[in-house]
Amino acid sequence: MDIFSGILFGFQTILEPSNLFYCFVGVFIGTLIGVLPGIGPIGAMSILLPMSFGIPTVSSIIMLAGIYYGAQYGGSTTSILVNIPGEASSIVTCLDGYQMARKGRAGPALGIAAFGSLIGGTFSVIALMFSVIPLAEAALKFGPPEYFSLICLSLLICIYLARGSFVKALIMILVGLILGCVGIDSVSAFPRFAFGCPSLYDGMGLGQVAMGLFGISEALLNLEKSLDRTIFQTRVKNLLPNIQDWKKSMGPIMRGCLLGFLLGILPGGGAVIASFLSYTVEKKISKEPHRFGQGAIEGVAGPETANNAGSGGGFIPLFALGIPANAVLALLLGALIIHGVAPGPTFISQHPKIFWGVIASMYLGNFMLVLLNLPLIGLWVKLLKVPYRILMPLILLFCLIGAYSINNNIADMIVMIIFGMVGYILKKLSYEPAPLVLAFILGPMSETAFRQSLILSDGRFSIFVNRPISAVALLIACLLLVSTGFSFYRKTKAEVIVE
Repeated sequence: MDIFSGILFGFQTILEPSNLFYCFVGVFIGTLIGVLPGIGPIGAMSILLPMSFGIPTVSSIIMLAGIYYGAQYGGSTTSILVNIPGEASSIVTCLDGYQMARKGRAGPALGIAAFGSLIGGTFSVIALMFSVIPLAEAALKFGPPEYFSLICLSLLICIYLARGSFVKALIMILVGLILGCVGIDSVSAFPRFAFGCPSLYDGMGLGQVAMGLFGISEALLNLEKSLDRTIFQTRVKNLLPNIQDWKKSMGPIMRGCLLGFLLGILPGGGAVIASFLSYTVEKKISKEPHRFGQGAIEGVAGPETANNAGSGGGFIPLFALGIPANAVLALLLGALIIHGVAPGPTFISQHPKIFWGVIASMYLGNFMLVLLNLPLIGLWVKLLKVPYRILMPLILLFCLIGAYSINNNIADMIVMIIFGMVGYILKKLSYEPAPLVLAFILGPMSETAFRQSLILSDGRFSIFVNRPISAVALLIACLLLVSTGFSFYRKTKAEVIVE
């Protein structure tokens, strides 16, 4: 199936009433999650993951994907009107978006954020459509050694790009790998890390772990916070940017498309790094850098375009290689596996309805998001006034219902509550749980690839360096590890000298 036949098939799929409905539900929930600070797409997808098991695979993935890229749109609303980022990737938007609102230009700020997001999202879908098929064809030449090395590289890039401490990110990766080993070993049939508990013989469920780490823990954290959500009270008007605004914004939008898409492909990169780098680039090349932070529309257009382009770019390694670029897409990978679908080189040929349906849904979903974000600004502003003491107990209730509904087993609820407390403690100690989830999902895949490689080579580890792609991936991984370790050593030494 060629690209144009594929996209026509995709639109036939998405225009089915049920798929169209779930696409709308996904982008609506994504916008809602983006608007409400403190929940995020990971928490929302974790809560909805068990509920998606009862609907068709295509509809489920379309809905979950809509939540992911829809959250990038909604995050700009709170950044501009409240100066509180609804999403981590919208932190940079606060700098100039809120200042534009204070100057009476909230409308153009919201407008350029929506249109930039539309352009960035559409660009990433087009680039995804044309690049994922050649990459999948090339990946057909990959064997177990290549997959093991690429997974190692992905995890190390995740550590390298971690926003917090290198050591803490490394610890989270190791913990995730250990948790992925829980259950009966597929080769020896011997229970590992089950501690005699029959409920753990099948391993820990992704839904329970994710809902605990992101849903329960986030609810507990927000209940103890007293966020000052002073909403800018001026009436939002003139949502369409004028000609001068477009002249200033077109360059940042075009650069944001390219930067966001390329960074979105990198494991551990994605929308957050893309938005920060876009803002830095625009400030560097601007003839009036002093305007940034004072209400420059370029400081809204570039990052908002980049974070949406970055969310689309992350689908390339997921669909072509079966390797998620970030924790959100790791949940999407988990959903595909639970539905009996294995992403990878044969994903497009074996499951064309899912692939082309998701591609077409992203085209349609981006236009839905513009219609949801601009005309319904008043509704989103009212939702910002919902107190956390009402919102968070509802999240806890949905998590409990979702955990129980997976297997109708109380043990799953207990596992989720335990991970909720663990996630709460981790976040209080500044440990980021996203690398843990990524390693939890990739761990069993890497173990399987490792064992298959040793079987192919009669137990010789040289197979990992004798094959060019595997050797290059491991070399880059080693260089990243050495570089990150050396930077950490220098930083630690400097702190000791200062003290």
